[in-house]
Amino acid sequence: MEVAAGAMGPVIRKLGELLVGEYNLEKRVKKGVQSLLNELEMMHAVLRKVGEVPSEQLDEPVRIWAGKVRDLSCDMEDAVDDFMVRVHEGSSSKPTNMRNRVKKFLKKTTKLFGKGKALHQISDAIKEAQDLAKELADLRRRYELDTRSTSNGATIDPRVLALHKDVGELVGVDRTRDELIKTLICEDGSSKEQLKTISIVGVGGLGKTTLTKAIYEKIKAQFECAAFVPVGQNPDIKKVFKDLLYDLNKEKFNDIHNTSKDENLLIKEIREFLVDKRYLIVIDDIWEEEIWRYINCALYKNKLHSRVITTTRNVSVSEACLSSSDDMIHKMKPLSDEDSQILFHRRIFQSEEKCPEDLQAVSREILKKCGGVPLAIITIASLLVSNQRIKQKEEWMHVHSSMGRGVTEGGIVKDMKRILSLSYYDLPSHLKPCLLYLSIFPEDFEIKRDLLIWRWLAEGFIQCDKEETRLFEIGKSYFNELMNRSLIQPAQINLEGTVVTCRIHDVVLDLICSLSSEENFISILDNAEWHAPNLQRKFRRLLLHNIKAKVQNHQFDSSRLSKVRTFAVFSPITYDWLPSLSSFQFLRVLDLGNCGSHKSSSGISLKYVGNLIHLRYLGLKDADVCELPMDIGKLQLLETLDIRDTDIGKLQLLQTWDIRDTSIK
Repeated sequence: MEVAAGAMGPVIRKLGELLVGEYNLEKRVKKGVQSLLNELEMMHAVLRKVGEVPSEQLDEPVRIWAGKVRDLSCDMEDAVDDFMVRVHEGSSSKPTNMRNRVKKFLKKTTKLFGKGKALHQISDAIKEAQDLAKELADLRRRYELDTRSTSNGATIDPRVLALHKDVGELVGVDRTRDELIKTLICEDGSSKEQLKTISIVGVGGLGKTTLTKAIYEKIKAQFECAAFVPVGQNPDIKKVFKDLLYDLNKEKFNDIHNTSKDENLLIKEIREFLVDKRYLIVIDDIWEEEIWRYINCALYKNKLHSRVITTTRNVSVSEACLSSSDDMIHKMKPLSDEDSQILFHRRIFQSEEKCPEDLQAVSREILKKCGGVPLAIITIASLLVSNQRIKQKEEWMHVHSSMGRGVTEGGIVKDMKRILSLSYYDLPSHLKPCLLYLSIFPEDFEIKRDLLIWRWLAEGFIQCDKEETRLFEIGKSYFNELMNRSLIQPAQINLEGTVVTCRIHDVVLDLICSLSSEENFISILDNAEWHAPNLQRKFRRLLLHNIKAKVQNHQFDSSRLSKVRTFAVFSPITYDWLPSLSSFQFLRVLDLGNCGSHKSSSGISLKYVGNLIHLRYLGLKDADVCELPMDIGKLQLLETLDIRDTDIGKLQLLQTWDIRDTSIK
């Protein structure tokens, strides 16, 4: 419910701007704005308290009420934004931000305020919002909605976590890594000639990928070629094959992702490449036996001491990976009490030996509830450090009591989600929407830090009263805070030690997808199945993932798309059934740069893109764009254009231009 509170912050600020004298609003309209502002500020105060309580601990009427308040806030913000943009429409000036832009030209547009369509629309919107706000206030009083937790357990107050150093590799990995390497390669350096497979199995959060990566990095130099390929829950098998080829030889297969080869051709190409090479291949996070069978077809069974490592949560998948008596399964185990304590204390104290005596008892109790699961241990440890200061014993006790029964053997996944949710509810309000926004990305997707921050900016998640050029720096601090809380993980780090790309652990992704769905924050169409709480509600952020069947156009009728702020596609698609851009009235982020290589005869149509007057982020990386319309110059708020070879002279506010390989006919 904190997202509902977060949604109110921007609209309250913008309504406040409408009240300043320079805006010359009619007395009747100004009175309506002030009345609405008073009502929303009271609701905001209530929602901040609601946001501190896990949603499952709230009564259902409270959740319904908070959702309606959130919708009211978003609709009102859309109306104010529309008013401000249309007042400025047609100007050729180049101000630094929306507030200054509107103020600068306001005196020249007094007649527009008195007679124009924009004023009429904002007046109607304010009146409608006033009526709804009063109705919601009456509902809360009538039903005496209690916004307190219904649980006796303590809740954690939101706190800002300052930056601190990462802890390095997980404790206990070295020992297991070396044992498995001995199994893969005999101690005398020789090994059996035929292909050998080890399958590592265990629930999410136990460190399967970390262990496998440690093995891979230590022995890959002994092989002619090596590849580490993540699969995930709903994989695009052609992308898996292309990733495999690219990782095996980046120079030879540099352009493989831009080809339109089918599965059979890709399997043939992989087999031909591997036939005479000693290879090491890791296939990480396989969910289904059928997927493994596809991949296994591509692995040429030569007798050159090649090795394959797989990871999975499913024992039956692990068993399916075995094809000879030399193959084996390694079952992941939780960390021992000793290793759990070492990991926990290193994360907090930078040493396993520096835990103060008064914290040792509660430390042991917290670790019992973590159940030896590394992800749980690191996540909880991150809650206990603030501004490089170890929190007081009372706060440790709060964390302990909030963990409920902890991680139990029979319900590890459910228990893990509950423990991770503590980290979500402990986030300050400005970070919650930034974290939930990460649920737009598919599993195992490598996310570029800078483009993520520009998306946050486009959505209005990053706010500051200082110079606009500092907003990106604030966005970087948001990113770093999420990294230090172990909610996102580094993927690529440059020579200066800066995280360039990140990934989300699949357990964390499951959690934020669930929270985003509850809040109607994001709606995902994945393999022709909707992941949304109520399909009758208007979408705010709409994503297409892993589309294997053509989606009927009636699913994208304009009335359901009118309020969408982000629309993105992460799937090979047929472009002719993408919704018309004319359906979007308040779109801020449009990303068609991950559509793969399925191309229609005409390519992507950007017709009506000039009507997207609120658009701030346009991603067309690797997209098949039929043409770049001249009216793209109307996009005066555009900040990020992810494309190459186009005329940006008319884009007044363009701040970053990320050049990518884009086919422009």
